[in-house]
Amino acid sequence: MTREQFESELKRDGYEVAYGGFRANEERPVHGHPWHARVMVIGGEITITRDGKPETFRTGDSCAVPANYPHAEQVGPQGVAYIAGRKSV
Repeated sequence: MTREQFESELKRDGYEVAYGGFRANEERPVHGHPWHARVMVIGGEITITRDGKPETFRTGDSCAVPANYPHAEQVGPQGVAYIAGRKSV
């Protein structure tokens, strides 16, 4: 899926769309968000750990994290840039 297609799907599904990123090697301990999130990596990489299982996402990969779902994030050595969608619960 292209980033344009991903962004179009987010809008179609009622998500607010934003572009963002994190610095190299940044760590975010276990937390949750009061919104549903869908993310596509557009540069670098990030590892998201859910239920104790890490999964690494690289350029072109996408994932979804339901509202209030506990997860941790570890950014790769080059940082990460992404398109993010947020949808209130």
